[in-house]
Amino acid sequence: MRDIEIINLELALADLAQVERRLERQRKQAKNSKDAQAEVVILEKIVAALNDGKAARLVELTEEEDILVTPLGLLTRKPIIYATNVAEEDLATGNAWVEQVRSLAAAEGAKVVVVSAQVEAELVDLSPEERLDFLESLGVQEGGLKSLIAATYELLGLRTYLTTGPQETRAWTIVAGTKAPQAAGVIHTDFERGFIRAETVSYQD
Repeated sequence: MRDIEIINLELALADLAQVERRLERQRKQAKNSKDAQAEVVILEKIVAALNDGKAARLVELTEEEDILVTPLGLLTRKPIIYATNVAEEDLATGNAWVEQVRSLAAAEGAKVVVVSAQVEAELVDLSPEERLDFLESLGVQEGGLKSLIAATYELLGLRTYLTTGPQETRAWTIVAGTKAPQAAGVIHTDFERGFIRAETVSYQD
């Protein structure tokens, strides 16, 4: 919890310095610009939150307001995953410290992933079959690193789809909700332009 507090404070201070600089510029332009006036109101809300020790993501903004502040790339406005590093015996259930982080994350709308660096180091030297047996003995189905990757994809609204053929099977990353022609365009723009149809097969096949 102390580590989280220190890091969040440093991020908030960095954001505060940036927002205050932007606010000063926009206040000067507000006399002649309605857009600048609107932005000043938003930035003042964010400054107030940061001065109270709150993250910018906790400031409720409309979609239009969010678009205005997005170019600032505020660190405390970004979604968060807390990766809690535990001993291997705590990987399945967590521990008292993990519960403290989960309580904090719930209040912030953040995610928590339990990881064991100790387990990840041991998994590297094992065969796929041995990995499964080892993870089962710990009461989990996958290592914390895989859980972290899955949580990150979910948080960022990303999906993976696979293509397969005689030579290779490849994974492609798309934004959730992407239509098939645009998903094909991730492979090559020609595939999107000349799109005819998508054929799917079961994952097991």
